Amino acid sequence: MTVLSLLAGIALLIGGAELLVRGASRLAVSWGISPLVVGLTVVAFGTSSPELAISIGSVIGGETDLAVGNVIGSNVANVLLILGLAAIVAPLIVRSQLVRFDVPVMIGASLLVLLLSLDGAIGRLDGGVLVAALVTYVVVLIRRSRREAPEVLDQFKQEYGATPPSPVRNTGLVLAGLALLVIGSNLLVDSAVAVAERVGVSELVIGLTLVAVGTSLPEIATSLLAVARGARDIAVGAVVGSNILNILAVLGITALAAPRGVAVARGVLDFDLPVMIAVAVACLPIFFTGHQITRSEGALFLGYYIAFTAYLLLRATEHDTLEPFSATMIRFVVPLTVVTLVAAVIRAGRNPAQP
Repeated sequence: MTVLSLLAGIALLIGGAELLVRGASRLAVSWGISPLVVGLTVVAFGTSSPELAISIGSVIGGETDLAVGNVIGSNVANVLLILGLAAIVAPLIVRSQLVRFDVPVMIGASLLVLLLSLDGAIGRLDGGVLVAALVTYVVVLIRRSRREAPEVLDQFKQEYGATPPSPVRNTGLVLAGLALLVIGSNLLVDSAVAVAERVGVSELVIGLTLVAVGTSLPEIATSLLAVARGARDIAVGAVVGSNILNILAVLGITALAAPRGVAVARGVLDFDLPVMIAVAVACLPIFFTGHQITRSEGALFLGYYIAFTAYLLLRATEHDTLEPFSATMIRFVVPLTVVTLVAAVIRAGRNPAQP
């Protein structure tokens, strides 16, 4: 039954991603809103719904570590795993709006969560702050998108002709795609958690790895399919938007729904949250250099995700190789990456690319 659930979940994710990308890209031009903004809002809201459902269910059931680990792990997976895979398939174009506005918002939201968590919990008042920030972000985003209306209409005429596609039909495609993504991801997550619990892995590690990847599967399916369809704005926008919504919407609403707020373990404050912030910050220089994510940068992202997952598993099992592994990452790999990124930024400054 577990194998059947996994296969069914994969099939539903693929079908849901197909419907979501098709409907969202057409809604973008019919509404006079850029595909990037649709990716940052409609698609991101939909692909973040599994994280919201699991996080709320976790805190109601008293499993707060799973709720926090789910959000942090999903954000790390969204950038390192999803953008890494998508960029390896095809280099991703990064619009200047992401570099100037949305990525800084993602970094700011990550820092805000760390600040709110310093007392060991994200209470209901903290949740209200996060939700208020979410509303402000969406309002500003929609207002900014209206400035792009003439360009979007020209794109619309080129892609769809004079007769606009039916908004009702495309809204139905989006809703159907979201429903399939949620159902499919839930099937996969349930199966993964059942296996992990039998093995005896901790709740936090399950949230940071299996559940995080499982709830990120909608983003994975949507982004890869968007790249294959040529809708690269939706692919990058969905990832950045999903990370912002995971923090502001998922953690915010979860904290409001939790009777005693969401507890944040000391280990999360010392390691997991700083990793999430570092991953968000790493987007700026990579996005800035040439306004694209190249295949080599995608491979770098993917390599770091593998290293992150390996560290979590070594830490969970208290393996003997944990200390030398950590020392290697800190002394050699991280400094080498920093030097590479700084050199790339310097080169981009000397030869600026068009946004």
